[in-house]
Amino acid sequence: MPASEKLFIAGIGMISSVGANTEMTVASVKAGISGYKISNYYGETDKPITMANIPDAALAEIEAEIDEGDVFCERHYRITLMAISAVREACESVTADKVIPIFLAMPDVKEDTDGLSPLIYELERNCQPWVNKQQSRHIYTGRAAGMDAIDFAFRMLESEEHPYILIGGTDSYQDYDRITPLAEKDRLMEEDNMDGFAPGEAACFILLTPYMEQAMEREGHIIALHPPGIAIEPGHLYSNEPYRGEGLDQAFKKTLQISQATNIHSIYSSMNGENHWAKELGVAFTRNKAAFVDTVKTEHPADILGDTGSATASLLIALAAKDLYKNNNANQYLVYSSSDTIKRGAIVLEKLPAIVKH
Repeated sequence: MPASEKLFIAGIGMISSVGANTEMTVASVKAGISGYKISNYYGETDKPITMANIPDAALAEIEAEIDEGDVFCERHYRITLMAISAVREACESVTADKVIPIFLAMPDVKEDTDGLSPLIYELERNCQPWVNKQQSRHIYTGRAAGMDAIDFAFRMLESEEHPYILIGGTDSYQDYDRITPLAEKDRLMEEDNMDGFAPGEAACFILLTPYMEQAMEREGHIIALHPPGIAIEPGHLYSNEPYRGEGLDQAFKKTLQISQATNIHSIYSSMNGENHWAKELGVAFTRNKAAFVDTVKTEHPADILGDTGSATASLLIALAAKDLYKNNNANQYLVYSSSDTIKRGAIVLEKLPAIVKH
């Protein structure tokens, strides 16, 4: 039987503003190569917005058959291409000719609830044999949706047995319907706004398995995911309740209690440059400080990749895993992701010795 108290990373696929695949993105993030550029989108002050978009040339190299129906716009087209590329890379090592359950992290934006529904049909068309719409689930909770997806995967495995599960997200802000509400709230990075974020663009999917022997091995190790801590923030951005950071604190506490983690070396954070998010990390870290080393590092890849929306949680987990493989001084990282709306999610990654195969 699988070790159901943990899931193991079996494959990773991503595309971002600084890389057409996982290795390119990881190398660019490690080198501090920023994807930030002045865009063709303008904010409320008629000044250009800084964004971190994938070059059109990189998307043009993705081979795909996409039905550009009435529901499609440029943003949806880009989101679909990115997802196809990342799913293919994540599943490229799978030899079994079987459908893999897929849990899609989706934006917590009302306009996207119906508009992005064709995504699963295009993934089914272009990512055979792995994707089937009947074995899919959409989770509309924004940046924390990837954590929700992993939580759902653990719950499903309590009653069903699957060799693999695929989780991930794909997102873009390249549409004025998405940009305008944020610009109206003065949340975007443009000239003279020191408290705005750079909208990013990325897709990341992670292939998970409950079987250690099927885990992806690097540097003689594999990466295990403990069950995530999922919590609710009453004082979220769209709430009238006071913002106290209680949600992220509870998410930390839940995953730390489950994993019994100590001496956590690094935190991978969804902070995007807005002061709002730094406050809640301060609350969560201070209240759970005993689980971390004194010299704990905090990484916030949005400084390079921009805010990647519903791709954030899976992207952070993937980047953390790739770094943990090579870190000889650490065995555990914590990753967390916070949505604009109610959801907060945190998870502990643990590096374990790979099983010797004969």
